[in-house]
Amino acid sequence: MGGGIIIPVCIFAKPPVPAEVKTRLIPALGAAGAAELASAMLLDIWRTVELCPGVRPILATTLPGDFPVSVSPDDVWLQGDGDLGERIERIFNHGLLQAHSVIAVGADSPALTAAHLQAALDALQTNDVVVGPSADGGFYLLGLRSRQAGLFYSLPWSSSQTLQVLKKRISERWLSIAELEPLFDVDTPSDLLTLQEHLLSHPSLAPATRAWCHRNPIRVILE
Repeated sequence: MGGGIIIPVCIFAKPPVPAEVKTRLIPALGAAGAAELASAMLLDIWRTVELCPGVRPILATTLPGDFPVSVSPDDVWLQGDGDLGERIERIFNHGLLQAHSVIAVGADSPALTAAHLQAALDALQTNDVVVGPSADGGFYLLGLRSRQAGLFYSLPWSSSQTLQVLKKRISERWLSIAELEPLFDVDTPSDLLTLQEHLLSHPSLAPATRAWCHRNPIRVILE
């Protein structure tokens, strides 16, 4: 990025506390197992962001807590109150006070690579918005280069329509948008098989998540 500006990449994550994270995975993994997987995925995402030049990893969290990453207090941004859309907007607004664009990513897409982040940075050079579509109809990455009041409010979160509705709003504001390669989130038991298959075909990806999978054979869990 020109001018030496460091772009915040805000990783949205809850403290990996059993029974409070990845609750839809609890029937398959148990509360402790779901929290351990959440912790492993967050660690991999954090390391991926750290490896991308020109960015600053930010932990955008709901609450202070114990996380598997080493992070300065200045790089922990609290999401605050409200629905997810209000919290996303608050984090973006904070970041846009410091840089000309901001990227947000989820902590449950271990297929994310530094190449995806670089593609997002490149897209923000010429577009108002960049999105990384998720297979479930949401998004794993979102980037903005200006404040957009109300853009994310009352979206149909955790729905197959999330990204579709967001893109309609973006179009109504006459904002330009770039889309990245689709990836997947790990939210439900069926996503665990997708995760395992992706790790098998990408042997250097997500070492902490891969180690968790070795300790917890997914096909056995789902039988």
